[in-house]
Amino acid sequence: MNSNLHQEIVLKAIEALNNKEVIAYPTEAVFGVGCDPDSETAVMRLLELKQRPMEKGLILIAANFEQLTPYIDDSVLSDAQREAVFSRWPGPVTFVFPAQASTPRWLTGRFDTLAVRVTDHPLVVELCQAYGKPLVSTSANLTGQEPCRTVAEVVTQFGDAFPVVQGETCGRMNPSEIRDALTGELFRQG
Repeated sequence: MNSNLHQEIVLKAIEALNNKEVIAYPTEAVFGVGCDPDSETAVMRLLELKQRPMEKGLILIAANFEQLTPYIDDSVLSDAQREAVFSRWPGPVTFVFPAQASTPRWLTGRFDTLAVRVTDHPLVVELCQAYGKPLVSTSANLTGQEPCRTVAEVVTQFGDAFPVVQGETCGRMNPSEIRDALTGELFRQG
């Protein structure tokens, strides 16, 4: 992809995020829909779009661990637990951490924890770096529909006007694995 076009795609996505819009973007296996995690308005738009109850909580996807530290409390992790997490990152593994007391309920739902991932998808890394923080990340699909794996599928489900970061998924067949950062317990097979 031409680098000017690539940069333009990222800048358009950031403009949409700054306007509290929900965007779609490619991840490791499927397209995700996401927004600014610090904007209650944006998160409520995402939940309404997905017809997802707030109580379920959400996942944040980030370019690096430092982007996640305002939202999670990793101080309770032992060196071995921390090593287990960092040995899987960056990559398609989501870990559930204790949330900071200041983390909004619109992200944690009914939990005192938050699911987070440091991605290895180059476009998402670039997007999060340019935005300066993580994004909310949930699969791009309307309730009852299959998750979108291409830009065309996103347009079919969400319409031509929906902001989509043009790109490819990494080709993984399954969504990210989800594990507890403290116990290593597997919540969802990847």
